[in-house]
Amino acid sequence: MTDLTSLTIAEARAKLAAKEITAVELTDAYIGAIDAANEAINAYVAVTPDRAREMAKASDARIAAGKAGALEGIPLGIKDLFGTEGVHTQACSHILDGFAPRYESTVTQNLWNDGAVMLGKLNMDEFAMGSSNETSYYGAVKNPWRAKGSNMDLVPGGSSGGSAAAVAAHLCAGATATDTGGSIRQPAAFTGTVGIKPTYGRCSRWGVVAFASSLDQAGPIARDVRDAAILLKSMASVDTKDTTSVDLPVPDYEASIGKSIKGMKIGIPREYRVDGMPEEIEALWKQGIAWLKEAGAEIVDITLPHTKYALPAYYIVAPAEASSNLARYDGVRYGLRVDGKDIVEMYEKTRAAGFGQEVKRRIMIGTYVLSAGYYDAYYLRAQKVRTLIKRDFELAFHAGVDAILTPATPSSAFGIADEDLASDPVKMYLNDIFTVTVNMAGLPGIAVPGGLDHKGLPLGLQLIGKPFEEETLFKTAHVIEQAAGRFTPTKWW
Repeated sequence: MTDLTSLTIAEARAKLAAKEITAVELTDAYIGAIDAANEAINAYVAVTPDRAREMAKASDARIAAGKAGALEGIPLGIKDLFGTEGVHTQACSHILDGFAPRYESTVTQNLWNDGAVMLGKLNMDEFAMGSSNETSYYGAVKNPWRAKGSNMDLVPGGSSGGSAAAVAAHLCAGATATDTGGSIRQPAAFTGTVGIKPTYGRCSRWGVVAFASSLDQAGPIARDVRDAAILLKSMASVDTKDTTSVDLPVPDYEASIGKSIKGMKIGIPREYRVDGMPEEIEALWKQGIAWLKEAGAEIVDITLPHTKYALPAYYIVAPAEASSNLARYDGVRYGLRVDGKDIVEMYEKTRAAGFGQEVKRRIMIGTYVLSAGYYDAYYLRAQKVRTLIKRDFELAFHAGVDAILTPATPSSAFGIADEDLASDPVKMYLNDIFTVTVNMAGLPGIAVPGGLDHKGLPLGLQLIGKPFEEETLFKTAHVIEQAAGRFTPTKWW
């Protein structure tokens, strides 16, 4: 019998429906895989085997009664940013020590309503701030991929590094993740998995720990495009508890897979050819263009002139919103408390001890750009730039472009504790150069594996779509996936 953990969600769903396997067997296989691998990979910060087996038993009963949900019996990992009732939810930060909410996030509730099984909570950059999963209070996650002939530990990308690593190492069938500036797509590209950031408002943000409220969006990381479509269908919904969620019907995304892209117009933005871009990324991009051309798509050059301002504008807007959102962590009602001689000292000591370096850096940047005398010069100007970035995309789509193809990242995965990046935060921020525009404009974007570099490490391509046209992204990404094939790491753990 095939190793149960190597089944995709679609394959597992078929076997469960045919009663070839049980949800309990599938869940036990994943719990065994986590027990064997998590010490090496550090993808999970909390494992919930008892709850998982209970949920799997209930799934088997529903399958037997002919009442199976869309994800019945499928074991998933949940990023530590999603509130899970009675279970560790700490955004991988020391300041939320011991916090287990009395509520369930809307996205996870949707998954449980469809019969999914929770394996545990996944590691991430603290408060989702990072591009390498090294800022977590629980330590760095290791990428299941290694360069050919090397034992060097690589980062899985961030902030959803635990989600991407767990999916790539077969420690869950799929995972929830969030994307504020690339935190789904960059880790997916680094681990050879598929990650989609849906349109802003497609998934409810209620019960998800906030980083930057106008940019954050939940989405799935999965092994292939079909699995990502299956997961997004269950995750997406309108929600009265989140006024930014959009009241539009959720399509059957899986139905778009396998459809022809003949006659589609794919835009290639000249501004994404950045200085010093590795030749392999350029070659991958050209290969992606060739695959889409072969499938009958028309390739058109487009211009997105304000792209060069996206990263600086993002690193004003996101920290400003983070500074405001993170003001609530003060040691008074929950989480860490460090006593002081009065309440002000207690606040100061708690926040000094509770937040990591990167989070402190962003809070300070955000507080500065919102302060009197600087608000107009920085924050207001960044918001104006954001409007122009959004307009660039609107003009391209208005001219008939159906989707835009770009690289997902400027390189393959780099080493953990890379000195060059550790000493220069701006170099680390440049990892988001191809992804932040999508968040600034509120658009959907998908990262799909396109090939391997000379070191044998995965590289991803990114497709950007019109608002709420995720179906176009799924069918186009599927064409790339069919041409490129699927990639799995060689097991070392």
